[in-house]
Amino acid sequence: MAVRDPLITVTGLSKRYGRVAALCDVSFSIRDGEILGLIGPNGAGKTTLFECVAGVQPADAGRVTCGGRGAPARPCDILFYLPDAIAPWADERLDWVLRFVLHFFGGSANRLPEVVERIGIASLMGARIGTMSKGQRKRALLAIGLLTPQPVLFIDEPFEGLDLRQGREVAGALKWHASSGRTLFVSIHQILEAGRFCDRLVLLSNGRVCAEGTAPELTTMAAGHIGGTPADFEEVFLALA
Repeated sequence: MAVRDPLITVTGLSKRYGRVAALCDVSFSIRDGEILGLIGPNGAGKTTLFECVAGVQPADAGRVTCGGRGAPARPCDILFYLPDAIAPWADERLDWVLRFVLHFFGGSANRLPEVVERIGIASLMGARIGTMSKGQRKRALLAIGLLTPQPVLFIDEPFEGLDLRQGREVAGALKWHASSGRTLFVSIHQILEAGRFCDRLVLLSNGRVCAEGTAPELTTMAAGHIGGTPADFEEVFLALA
């Protein structure tokens, strides 16, 4: 399989909060049309990395290059960042929010019915964002992200707050969305789910990238570390992190 061109290249990114080093010389690439997973334990620096690459907060050092082989672009031109655990437009009904997002960002209105169906939010369209449960709000947020037009979508913890059935439905919806040509960069703490769901993975631990590659590539790396075949993808992560 041919290697796809990088849409975003991160080089030497570092970020400190006082004496705490949240990110240390982080480098990796996000390739056109892939689902790239960012995995790591709580406190690894995943959200800080998302925010620095997306331009929500400044990094202390390093560079983010956007646009691939075409004209250079700013992160805000080519990516949409969907944080975890937020409640935007909390007093508004979901149907109003989704139509506002389409109008404001210039997304395709033709995509709305299928997004609503695949994410499973038809029964929530009349509900206000602020009254939703954690799982309902997560699906509403994902619908917002899927309706934005930027070629790269960052999602922090897409499966957080979802039960097993909802998680599988959302995973299917995200794969459907990626098949249309959109690039997804997702932060996932469920290691086994990440290994099945993502095309490639970036392993982050203590603010550093431990490894980057496909699940088979990472499994081979881990086997070299432990001198045998890992039992599952969690063991792969533990061997490399």
